[in-house]
Amino acid sequence: QVQLVESGGGLVQAGDSLRLSCACAASGRTFSRFGMGWFRQAPGKEREFVAAISWTSNTYYADAVKGRFTISRDNAKNTAYLQMNSLKPEDTAVYYCAADMGYPRSPGVAGAEYDYWGQGTQVTVSS
Repeated sequence: QVQLVESGGGLVQAGDSLRLSCACAASGRTFSRFGMGWFRQAPGKEREFVAAISWTSNTYYADAVKGRFTISRDNAKNTAYLQMNSLKPEDTAVYYCAADMGYPRSPGVAGAEYDYWGQGTQVTVSS
């Protein structure tokens, strides 16, 4: 069983920064072998890919966040992070982290490739 808990969301102004965390509890599994992804869903819109990091720490980003967001992981803490800089109002959404059990495959951009999801954390960016 794998449990993911996001934290770090909040209300900020445009141009501010936030760091989201995704703490993973994985009974009998090794976090370091998980591909981790971040997705977001804004009101009235479909869930969209934001960023992913492989078990080898290769990173992948959606064009909308490239250069502003950074995904990272700390295997000693079983935690993935999403550093979000230069936030824009269009970044407002519920952000979800997800774990891909498909080692050694690199994580993809499709939500269907991920096996476990967190409950989400709200990020609101005011203009």
